[in-house]
Amino acid sequence: MEITQKDFGESTILYSLTNNNGITLCVSNLGARIVDLIVSVAGEKRNIVLGFDSAKEYIEKDLYIGATVGRVAGRIIKGQFTVNDKKYQLPVDPLNGNTLHGGAKSFESRLWKSRTEETEERISVIFTYESPDQEHGFPGNLKAEVMYSLTNEDEWIIDYQATTDQPTIYNPTNHVYFNLTGDVTKTVDQHSLFIDADRFAVVDEMTSVTGELRDVTDTPFDFRNNTSIEQVFKTNYKQNVMVDGLDHPFLLNQTGFEKPQAIVTSPKSDVSIEMYTDRPVVVVFTAQFGENSPEMRGTKMVSHGGIALETQVSPGAGVFDGFGDISLYPDRPFHSRTVYKIKRSL
Repeated sequence: MEITQKDFGESTILYSLTNNNGITLCVSNLGARIVDLIVSVAGEKRNIVLGFDSAKEYIEKDLYIGATVGRVAGRIIKGQFTVNDKKYQLPVDPLNGNTLHGGAKSFESRLWKSRTEETEERISVIFTYESPDQEHGFPGNLKAEVMYSLTNEDEWIIDYQATTDQPTIYNPTNHVYFNLTGDVTKTVDQHSLFIDADRFAVVDEMTSVTGELRDVTDTPFDFRNNTSIEQVFKTNYKQNVMVDGLDHPFLLNQTGFEKPQAIVTSPKSDVSIEMYTDRPVVVVFTAQFGENSPEMRGTKMVSHGGIALETQVSPGAGVFDGFGDISLYPDRPFHSRTVYKIKRSL
């Protein structure tokens, strides 16, 4: 196993982690993000995540792609929350009246401190960021840590940790997009998807959760039997038509690391990603960028050119019953893990 680093531009660093099986994971301290995940499939190198070739491109085109998102992933309705019976008002997007992904220029735009670590089992980059009290309106000095590890079992592991000195809320995720063909001119409609979830959260026209949890049975949200993603683009089901695909929380039937909660498989079934997590929800987003899809690695990306599996507590937590709790207190440090296991044809 090997770790190398190089200049990524804009005073940032790109770390390359390569395991003994030839898989390379590239990550940057700009937004504590994943940039590349390069695997050999049937003898050919393939980059199976979306990303750009420089920090400048992320800054100019899309800072969310591949980034650590926080303090709170997803939409905080009207920018309002309560913790310890105290109400808070965050700045909101004037277009929709909500706070998205912790507010403008949040975790995804910060330069995180970084260090590397090597053991017999894994190679890792540890990113840390100290978010000051009242940054984007959130209470508490928050110390956040994200560790990306690559193992010889072909696992990319994300370990999150955080502490605060005041009661606050915290719900991070990673905003990686997968396209297992390695070709951003191809949509993910021919990928197949398994999600071990009986229910999903209904959203409104602003893609905020409404508080309704709906059974996936007899809907295009039923991926319990490994189904083509194409169904969410061809249906007339209102929830899919409204967002042009998927941008929804799925409530997982089980958590932990004994069996995967989600699996994405390439059209030729020559590579797949198994997702394991201790989080109760995965938000699935099908990259419906439309005409605003950016040029990526020299090629114009097609709309629906990737799929994100964002593990977290559901948006709406603390507002609606059954949506969970994202409160964080000084005496209860935050810990969470998500694992993406890569399987491929050699």
